[in-house]
Amino acid sequence: MTQNKRFSSGAGFNTAPVFFTAISTILGAILFLRFGFATGTLGFWGAILIVLLGHLITLPTALAISEIATNRRVEGGGEYFIISRSFGLKIGSTIGIALFLSQAISVAFYVIAFTEAFEPLFNWWYNNYGYHLPRQAVSIPALLVLATVILKRGAGMGVKTLYFVAAVLFVSLILFFTGKPIETEEAFRQPGNNFGFFNREHFFMVFAICFPAFTGMTAGVGLSGDLKNPGKSIPMGTIGATLIGIVVYVALIWKFSVSASQHDLVEHQLIMSQIAIAGAVVIPLGLGASTISSAIGSVMVAPRTLQALAHDKIFPFRKINYILAKGKGATKEPYNASIVSLIIAFFFVAIGNVNMVAEIISMFFLITYGSLCLISFLNHFGAPPSYRPRFKSKWYFSLAGFILSVWVMFMINPGYTILAYIIIIVLYLIVEHFNKEQKGVVNIFKGAIFQLNRKMQVYMQKHQSDYESEEWRPAAVCISPHSFEREKVLDIMKWISYKHGFGTYFHFIEDYYSKHSWEKSREILKELIDLQKEENNALYIDTMISPSYTSAIAQVIQAPSISGMENNMVLFEFDRNNSDEIKRIIENIKLTKAGNFDVCIFASTHVTIRPKNGIHIWIRSTDVNNTNLMILLGYIILAHPDWHKGHLKIFSICSPGDCEATHHELNNLIETGRLPITLSNIEIISSTGNQTISDIISQKSKNAGITIMGFRDERIKHEGADFFTSFKDMGDIIFVNATKSKDIN
Repeated sequence: MTQNKRFSSGAGFNTAPVFFTAISTILGAILFLRFGFATGTLGFWGAILIVLLGHLITLPTALAISEIATNRRVEGGGEYFIISRSFGLKIGSTIGIALFLSQAISVAFYVIAFTEAFEPLFNWWYNNYGYHLPRQAVSIPALLVLATVILKRGAGMGVKTLYFVAAVLFVSLILFFTGKPIETEEAFRQPGNNFGFFNREHFFMVFAICFPAFTGMTAGVGLSGDLKNPGKSIPMGTIGATLIGIVVYVALIWKFSVSASQHDLVEHQLIMSQIAIAGAVVIPLGLGASTISSAIGSVMVAPRTLQALAHDKIFPFRKINYILAKGKGATKEPYNASIVSLIIAFFFVAIGNVNMVAEIISMFFLITYGSLCLISFLNHFGAPPSYRPRFKSKWYFSLAGFILSVWVMFMINPGYTILAYIIIIVLYLIVEHFNKEQKGVVNIFKGAIFQLNRKMQVYMQKHQSDYESEEWRPAAVCISPHSFEREKVLDIMKWISYKHGFGTYFHFIEDYYSKHSWEKSREILKELIDLQKEENNALYIDTMISPSYTSAIAQVIQAPSISGMENNMVLFEFDRNNSDEIKRIIENIKLTKAGNFDVCIFASTHVTIRPKNGIHIWIRSTDVNNTNLMILLGYIILAHPDWHKGHLKIFSICSPGDCEATHHELNNLIETGRLPITLSNIEIISSTGNQTISDIISQKSKNAGITIMGFRDERIKHEGADFFTSFKDMGDIIFVNATKSKDIN
């Protein structure tokens, strides 16, 4: 921020320069050269619709600028400063570069339009010498004079010149409005037949021609670094110019409609000269005044945008930033930036035809306007405590302005719209490459996401009772001190929380809470997050400091889930070769069961998980509570891309001679909907007298990717830790204990 203060000491301008810069750009070349054509082509109501649609974009933008400008001190750089300090320097400077180019090329556009005021001279030359005098004969000297004024006298002289040309502009408009209708004896050329809406199919073509008339409303914002009180002058000058512009354009359309025929409006570019008092002299003067004033406005604003970009060290070379940021005199006049801006303008003036470029300029202006409206909307929606503007707009105005900006871009020219966004993306990638330490595009929506998350969590809590009757989803929580040496447990949590549920993983730090242990936890958390930065990972990771494993579990199961759901499952993990770990887990299962949590125990090995070997699920007809949860977990894990080559295989063990009874019992469970599979998916295995259940499972699922089996509280009472460690020569196992049977469709 302090960098910008080096060039924001300012010339001490008040509101008037903001207003006159904006209004003289709004009432510019399009007003004199194209609005007669628009009225003749579309009719009174069609032309009115152009004004309304154009201002549905520009008015919300004016309100957004005014709002943002009263929230903080606006320094040099105008729209660029507002966008960069709201969106961050990366995205702000990307749009700022595009904005600068638009402003610099606009100088050329207005100077070329200025030459149309000399149409009588060009006609005289052709009649006397027999060839057309190139427009550059006027445009290049005009730009040279303008460049001399700006470079020698600075913004102060530019503003004085602006006052003069604005006065000429207003006089010409007064003489136009007091002029009489065109008199003619031809019936088809009688005025007053324009009140309708013609040629609807040409509406957006004409809108594209006329829209640049409305882009001048932000012209005065670029003087922000030269204003005594930007928070006051920007809202008053910008909104005042926009509202007066609406009134003038509506009156202009009415005057055209009652003063000239549709034929004359379409055929004669300077039809205003035939209506105004002394129009042959006054209207070319007004056109010249309006275009040169718009050029003055642009040539004052563009260098200040470039200077602000350089002060923020956006460009890759330090020397370039230093040269462009350097100011001249006490007011830090952007002399070097003005030279660069004028070189760009000279290039396009020399080409002489910027019709194609003018559409691209409109694209970048619309991107800027849409960005400003989006900033305002996100600040309204995100409600950051630091956003306290004295001038307040409405969020729906800003949202409408953003949507309309994007829509109109595509309606004007889809090809140029896509090209404009491609250029913006390329610029962003370049800026991002050289300014990695600055805030990027991910920071734009933080406030909005915070508010959305806050509202969703409150809503879900208020409607928690509704979810008990709905389809079950996992909201799993896991705590482990072995995050770095046993990455499999993080994978299990990642698979469970993918797409269908939510998972929270806590790295357990056995210690008392202190500044030292807290700093240690932050370091571990950062390392874990860095390790888990991958696609398809929706696991939320945190740390838990507690003096014992039991107290840590008690804290974790009472902590609310950040998903807005209540946690409903606890996943323990242990190394099957370490019996002490499973004993510690068994001691704490009762603690989790007190809160009606489903319990999963992940018994890990050093064998690599092979998803292509599938998931084996072992069910028993007498263990319905666990069966549905096991099957559901199998389907949830298979949904993760890591398991795209995996499959599900279900086994059921019965006693010798009980195969038919088991078959019948399972069939009843399936038919009554208590078992969400078909009988063909189950392999019924009869145990022999000399085989234990663990032997059968070990034999069948030796090579399975993961094996899932249930356990009941009675099993823990009778066998304790031996049950969980009895499966030899097997891979990883998930033991499941559900509080109640899950209803699964």
